[in-house]
Amino acid sequence: MLISPAFAQAATGAAQENTLLTFLPMVAIFVVFYFLLIRPQQKKQKEARAMLESLEKGNEVVTAGGILGRIVKLDEQYVTVEVAQNVQMIVQRGSISQLLPKGTIKGL
Repeated sequence: MLISPAFAQAATGAAQENTLLTFLPMVAIFVVFYFLLIRPQQKKQKEARAMLESLEKGNEVVTAGGILGRIVKLDEQYVTVEVAQNVQMIVQRGSISQLLPKGTIKGL
């Protein structure tokens, strides 16, 4: 009868060590996901936000639909883009996907 409680106490100490070792791979996986997926995505979002905030009248841009144009007018949420002579489109500011170097549209 005295031997059974002694075995039970030894088993609980080993179970605590195994629990710590069980969580270690999950922590390692989270660290890998953070550096390979989460952190680069946050950096990309930060760059896109900075690009949208730096838009100015006269910039040449590409919309999310692939339409090239020159910015004619800026609002808080909307941008008026001239896609051809006397042809203007109003698009949401968030739909601007890329800022082109000046003179790109003339080169096409």
